[in-house]
Amino acid sequence: MPTPPIIVIKKKGGHGGHHGGAWKVAYADFVTAMMALFIVLWLLNTSKQVQEAVAGYFKDPTGTSKKFGTSQTGAGAGDGFQAMQTKTPEVKVTKQNMADLKETLQKSIQKINDLEKLRKNVEMTVTSEGLRIELLESDKGTFFDSGSSALNQIGREMLTLLAAELGKAPNHISVEGHTDAKPFVGAGSYSNWELSADRANAARRLMQQAGLRADQVSQVRGFADQRLRNGKNPLDASNRRISIIVQYLNKDVEPSEQLANESEKRNPPAAPSNAPSVPEQAVTKK
Repeated sequence: MPTPPIIVIKKKGGHGGHHGGAWKVAYADFVTAMMALFIVLWLLNTSKQVQEAVAGYFKDPTGTSKKFGTSQTGAGAGDGFQAMQTKTPEVKVTKQNMADLKETLQKSIQKINDLEKLRKNVEMTVTSEGLRIELLESDKGTFFDSGSSALNQIGREMLTLLAAELGKAPNHISVEGHTDAKPFVGAGSYSNWELSADRANAARRLMQQAGLRADQVSQVRGFADQRLRNGKNPLDASNRRISIIVQYLNKDVEPSEQLANESEKRNPPAAPSNAPSVPEQAVTKK
C-alpha cells in the first residue's frame, strides 16, 4: 500500500506579534530628563555655598569638592554656614554668608543656658570691615574682673565658644580693647591705654588657646576711650568692651571700601563735641 502523506498542523497564538523594545528606551530618556530638571530646580533654590560645592565637585571631583561642604536636608536661613562645618574644618566666610556666621554664633550662644542671659551684652553687626562682635561690660563687670585685665569665668566661656567657631574660618581676626572715659589710676603710669590693650591681649591669648590658629589674629589694638560706643554718655558701662572683628577676605572688599577702611584706621573718629565734660578724678573700677 502507498505511504500516507505527513500532514503538519501549525496553530497561531491568540496574542499579537512582538512590537520590539523601542518604547523602553524612550521612557528611560524621559525619566532621565525629568530627574535632571528636578536637580536644576533644586539647585536654583539652594544657598550660594551649596551651588559652589556642586560646581566645584564637577570641576574637580578629587580636589575642589573637598574644600566645600553641603547643606543638610531641611536647613533654613542661617544654617548654611553651620552645615558646611560638618564636611570640612575650614570654610570661607565671605560678604555673601557673613550674616549666616552671625546667626550661627547667636544660636550657639542661645544653646548654653549660662550664656543665653548675656545676649544683651553681646552685640554682632555686619560692617564694611567684617563681622564685629562686641562683648559689652555692665556696671558690675561681665567678662572681666573690675579694674583688671583678667577674664572671669563668664568671659572665658564666651571667648572659648567664639574661638571654636571662628577657628574654622580662614578669615583673619582683629581684637580691640575699649574703656569708658573714667580716668584710671593704678600702679605707676598704668592708664586706660594699658588696660584696653591688656584686655585685648588677654582675649587674644585665650582665643588662640581655644581654637584660633596662631596666624589668624592679624591685629590687637587698644583704643582706651577714643572710640566710645555711647558718645552721649562717656561714662556708660557699655563703652568698656572687647571688639572681635572677623575680617572679609581681601577679594571680597571693594577698592573703595578698602580705602575707606584704611582712612578710618589712620584717622579714627573723634568723640562727639557735645559730649559732657568729665571731671578728672581717680576712679579705680572699670
